[in-house]
Amino acid sequence: MITALIRGLWVTFKHLFKKPVTVFYPEEQRPVVERIRWRHKLHRWPNGLERCVGCSLCAANCPVGCIYVEAAENDPGDPTSAGERYAARYEINLLHCIYCGYCEEACPVDAIVLHEEHRLTDDSPEKFVWTKQSLLVPHPDPFIPTGGLRDIPEALLKLPMWQQNTAEDERQMSLP
Repeated sequence: MITALIRGLWVTFKHLFKKPVTVFYPEEQRPVVERIRWRHKLHRWPNGLERCVGCSLCAANCPVGCIYVEAAENDPGDPTSAGERYAARYEINLLHCIYCGYCEEACPVDAIVLHEEHRLTDDSPEKFVWTKQSLLVPHPDPFIPTGGLRDIPEALLKLPMWQQNTAEDERQMSLP
């Protein structure tokens, strides 16, 4: 028992004279791991339509059930997304989310993506239920490059969603 006490005190004395590691957050920030993913974002196609087609695969794949998707029929005259349906209501409860990325992997159109932003603090639990409006990335200015989003031809967006990947793969395979 005395040897355990001496070993414990030795650890304390060993670190007593070392310089403390103090980070003055938020002025100074420690580097984060390069592949960290926290902030959920719903992306759009380059033409401004939402990528989410309301299929609810992200909600079905979520192990804790923190995602709620309510789908609605898309208006052909004024479409919201490129598919037949769109997500009329999309919510994520970040207090329940374990940031596993299964929602990102399940999405067939890469609509939901986890980004590097990791400062998600707030003062009220109600503010951690993010709605579609807070998750959607704003439509980029058409004169500014889209920053990584592929330019999807209009003819491809008119195809049903299950044919889009096939047509795009065939187009890429035919390129020299």
